[in-house]
Amino acid sequence: MRLSDVYERFVGPDVPVAFQGYDGSHAGPKDAVATIVVRDPLALNYLATGLRGGIGLARAYITGAIDVTGDLYAGLKELWDSVSPPSRGEALGIFSKLGGLKLLKRPPLPAGEARLSGRTHSKRRDAAAIAHHYDVSNRFYELILGPSMAYTCAVYPKAEATLEDAQFEKHDLVARKLGLRQGMRLLDVGCGWGGMVMHAARQYNVKALGVTLSRAQATWAQEAIEREGLSDLAEVRFMDYRDTAETGFDAISSIGLTEHIGRAQHADYFRSLYEKLRPGGRLLNHTITHPDGTLPPNERGGFITRYIFPDGELSGPGNLMTHIHDVGFEVRHSENLREHYAMTLGGWTANLEANWAEAVAEVGEQTARAWLLYLVGSRLGFEHNGIELHQFLAVRLDGVDAHMPLRPDW
Repeated sequence: MRLSDVYERFVGPDVPVAFQGYDGSHAGPKDAVATIVVRDPLALNYLATGLRGGIGLARAYITGAIDVTGDLYAGLKELWDSVSPPSRGEALGIFSKLGGLKLLKRPPLPAGEARLSGRTHSKRRDAAAIAHHYDVSNRFYELILGPSMAYTCAVYPKAEATLEDAQFEKHDLVARKLGLRQGMRLLDVGCGWGGMVMHAARQYNVKALGVTLSRAQATWAQEAIEREGLSDLAEVRFMDYRDTAETGFDAISSIGLTEHIGRAQHADYFRSLYEKLRPGGRLLNHTITHPDGTLPPNERGGFITRYIFPDGELSGPGNLMTHIHDVGFEVRHSENLREHYAMTLGGWTANLEANWAEAVAEVGEQTARAWLLYLVGSRLGFEHNGIELHQFLAVRLDGVDAHMPLRPDW
């Protein structure tokens, strides 16, 4: 059985994505937006031994056993709704014709798979999970994120805005929603490379403290704070948000941390933030969400949990809002920025592709390929509403007074 025959069975004859197999077979149009190239017979072993969560296909791509020439995003976008899985009986027939049981021999695993131990979401395991994702290389992140070093959804004031402008707008939107003013104290939990901390200090003269479980992030952020002359207002510490001793903050921002907390810890997480705020203080929680609350928190054993976000868990927006309310907050505003995250990921993908040679030299080809697949796949996930991005603005009431304007002023 030719590999091109299998490809055509799965995608049909009309998709503008071509195929080339190591057996010399071809399929698809000459003017295809992309071509899937099966370079190595091990690709079949990866597929046969890793059906769950698409992990086999991901491993084959990371190792180069399967490659994509042309535009990876355009090719996957065309394939997104076109793949038609065979019946169980037909799949067994294809399996037999392509090699049968010999395909179940496990091929070498790619580099970079997470191997965590200990109780899930314990402080020690959370630190290991964060280090796996964020301590890859500060230079690698610079190549992807650009000068802002903001690794969360940007907010595009207009479609043609640059990534840098959109990241500035994101930080400023958070600041405006929190009502930041000179003399206030801000806590930014899971602060990354300190973008929000420095923005609050630079633009609003706010005394801002950021905490992160990534040592590499904390080192980079403190050096940036000192270079910009913001040390009198801004600070980033390498520590767990749960160990922050200070209380009485005027505002708390949590931008991209909730995904790492775990569903079972949400109540404790929001309660901890509530206790660190003064009465009348505001919380802005910015997080990736599932489109509803019925989906499992993650796809265990899938590509994302093995190679990108170990122990990451998503929740539905309604579930999160319930937890926020139940610990004492009052939610005053929520906003879905799903389309903005798709655009952000497009910007990061363009940066990685433009800096590909340096990225490979920095972290190795397999890690770079894993990240390219992750960025492109995530973009498609947001575009197809498989995942969303929500901001929740909440207040710790001062008695019954929210100290909020009658209408949004941001």
